[in-house]
Amino acid sequence: MSHHGAPAGDADITLLLRRVEAGDRAAFDEMIQRVHEELRLIARRQLRRNRQVSLHTTDLLNEAFLRLVQAEAPQWKDRSHFFAVASIAMRRILVDRARRKLAQKRRADRDAVPLDDVGPVAVDDSVDPTELLALDEALERLRRSDEHLVRVVECKYFGGLTFDEMAVVFGRHERTLRADWRRARAWLHRELAS
Repeated sequence: MSHHGAPAGDADITLLLRRVEAGDRAAFDEMIQRVHEELRLIARRQLRRNRQVSLHTTDLLNEAFLRLVQAEAPQWKDRSHFFAVASIAMRRILVDRARRKLAQKRRADRDAVPLDDVGPVAVDDSVDPTELLALDEALERLRRSDEHLVRVVECKYFGGLTFDEMAVVFGRHERTLRADWRRARAWLHRELAS
C-alpha cells in the first residue's frame, strides 16, 4: 500500500475509480482495500485534531465509506480527487457529531456558562465541539464569497492532502494553491478571532 502522497498505484486506483463510476461493485471493494490505510491516516489525523468528538478511527472510516457508497453516481477524477471527497465526508461527519454533542451538553447544563466566558477559537490539536462548529460556520460564510478557498481548506486541513495532490484535484499550480491556503487561513483567523 502506498503512503499518502506517494504516486505508487495512482494509475491503478484511477482505473478502479473508472470501473466504480461504471457501477462495478467489485471495483469499489478492491479500491477501498487499496486506499484503506491512507484513509485511516486521514481519519486518525482528523480525530487527533478533534479529540473532543468521541469517535473511533474505524467508526469514522466506516461512516465515511457509507457516505461515499451512498453518493449518487460518484465521479472521481483520480486518486487525489477521491481523497478530497473523502476528506469532505469526514469533515461533515465530525461536524455532525460535534453538533449532536453540543446539543446534548446544552440540554444537560442549560444556561450554565454565560456567553462572555467562551474564549476565542484556538487553532491547536484538540479542537472542542464548539470550536469545530465555529470553524464550520466560518467556512460556510466563506463559501458564500469563495467556494474555492473552502475546498482548499477541506483538502488541506481536513484531508491532509499535499499541495502536489491538491494541484491534481484543482488543476491549478501548486504556488497558486499555497497562496490560496494562506489567504483562507488569514480570512478564517480574522473571522474566528472576532
